[in-house]
Amino acid sequence: MIFPFNIPQISVFEIADRRKKDDDFLMLDVREENELQRACIDDKRVQWIPLSELARRGTEALPEDLLNKNREIVVFCHHGSRSGQVAAWLKKQGWQNVLNMEGGIDAYATLIEPGIGRY
Repeated sequence: MIFPFNIPQISVFEIADRRKKDDDFLMLDVREENELQRACIDDKRVQWIPLSELARRGTEALPEDLLNKNREIVVFCHHGSRSGQVAAWLKKQGWQNVLNMEGGIDAYATLIEPGIGRY
C-alpha cells in the first residue's frame, strides 16, 4: 500500500517478522517524549527523534546511524500520520529506502505485542 505522501508502507506483521529474523534495518520513532512512557518498542534498531526536534534542527537532528541515505529506515509514530510526513520529508532530502509503519505503534501494540503499552 502507498501512503498519501507517496511513501510505501510496511505492515506491523512484516515488522514483527523482520525483528525476529534480526534483519538489517533501522526504525525511527518520531513521537514526542511524553508518548514514550506510554508505549515503547524495545529494540536496538529503534532510534528516537521527536518530530518537533526534526522540525527545529532538520537533518542535523539525525544520529549517525540514520545518515546513510541508502539504509532502510522504517519510520513510526502513534498512528502513522506524523511518521508518513517524516518519511516523505526524508525522501525529499535524498533518502532512498524509507518506509512508513502502517498504523504506527498503536497497531503494533494491538496486533503484535500488547505488552508494549497503548494510549
